[in-house]
Amino acid sequence: MKLFNKFGKKEKGFVTVVSGLPRSGTSLMMKMLEAGGIPPMTDNIRTADDDNPKGYFEYERVKKMPDGDIGWVKEAQGKAVKVIAALLEHLPGDYAYKVIFMRRNMDEILASQRQMLIRSGKPTDDISDEKLAELYRKHIAKVENWMSQQSNLKVLYVDYNDLMQNPNPYPEKIQQFLGVEMEIASMSGVVDPALYRQRKE
Repeated sequence: MKLFNKFGKKEKGFVTVVSGLPRSGTSLMMKMLEAGGIPPMTDNIRTADDDNPKGYFEYERVKKMPDGDIGWVKEAQGKAVKVIAALLEHLPGDYAYKVIFMRRNMDEILASQRQMLIRSGKPTDDISDEKLAELYRKHIAKVENWMSQQSNLKVLYVDYNDLMQNPNPYPEKIQQFLGVEMEIASMSGVVDPALYRQRKE
């Protein structure tokens, strides 16, 4: 896929993308961006539940990008949209993106995913944690390598574990990365330590 360098000096018209593995803190980051003044692109089809009591901030059409549904991306400029790591490569190349990519302790991700499966009554023994962790690490390495080669995409990596324990520096980092004025004071307040479950010391 041919990509174009869409980042000029003023960096206008970009899409803010929040990405990472499932259960890596993407919903929290979407909530922080909303508190900071960046409207989320969401259809509210997937509602809050015990796993994400503050909401998922998903947009169902994102999942249809592999089938060619990309018309919505133009409307996402100036907004924030959640795109899991596996779907990033399907973003159309004629737009500019600033990706906030969430990283989290792998054991915590696996534990959180397992708990979600248990709550939904789905089997949890289809694949071992060791094998799944290996697959995830290879997947993330591939995605990060792909992102590094895209001239229309900039990335800010955010450590979920550090964010939950020390949120105060992150709003300013995010504002500087996005290059827009944000409500910094409101962003840190979104981080709720009570929701830091599956913590691995």
